[in-house]
Amino acid sequence: MKKKRAGTIFRVVALSLYLIFAVFPLVWIFLTSIKPATEVYTFPVKYFPSRPTLEAYRYLFSFARFGVYFKNSFIVTVVSAGLSTVFAVMAGYVLTRERFKFREVLVLVLFFVQMLPTYLVMIPLFTMFSRLKLTNSLVGVITVYTSFGSAFGTIMARAFLRNIPKDIEEAAMIDGCSKPGALLRVVVPVLLPGIGAIFSFCFVNSWNEVFTAILFLHSDHKMTVPVALYSFVSKAGIQWNVMAAGLVVALVPTICVFAFAQRYIVQGLTQGALKG
Repeated sequence: MKKKRAGTIFRVVALSLYLIFAVFPLVWIFLTSIKPATEVYTFPVKYFPSRPTLEAYRYLFSFARFGVYFKNSFIVTVVSAGLSTVFAVMAGYVLTRERFKFREVLVLVLFFVQMLPTYLVMIPLFTMFSRLKLTNSLVGVITVYTSFGSAFGTIMARAFLRNIPKDIEEAAMIDGCSKPGALLRVVVPVLLPGIGAIFSFCFVNSWNEVFTAILFLHSDHKMTVPVALYSFVSKAGIQWNVMAAGLVVALVPTICVFAFAQRYIVQGLTQGALKG
């Protein structure tokens, strides 16, 4: 009993310390966002603002045009994550159910693409998109995010689909369902946890991506949230309270996605990790 109680106490203490270290940066960002500008640079550091204010948030949406950047990011992220999920499910279905030449080689290529640093392919991509006149365009950024997300999502979809018995599709086709119909009516409902996991990861990756957006977008009214946050760093200094307010606002969509899709993410990851 003493050993069991000691083990329980140790786990509670360890988890509490981990929670403190995990949550403290988020709390610090929020407290910085509601501090007056004069209290951000004080020494010694004031952990709690003496006069909480929403001045940074007002500046963010009135002068910094953060609402425009937020809308751009939302459009780019939702469209690219949705397209990536659709393409990933279709490609994963083909790689799992169909047998054709060089199938395994194609799978290895997808794994190899994930190991490549993003900046290695940015120069040829930028050159190609410049000739197609897709730079400084949300369509161009969506295309890049969709291509990267589809490759990653296909690997996940393939792992999920390998655990779904092929018999259910064959039974549906015996009843008169076509192969696309069997995919939509039989496979997709079973695959919903995996689809939720794929969409969530593609959403977060697209929402937080900054390198491609900085390279491809030049106009102020087409910037996304990560580029806008990066622009708060200037030679004159860093607007810490405004940047903190932007980070708080930028965290809202990802928190909402994971809050609503948490069950599907856990089920999807478990489904993809265990072979039935």
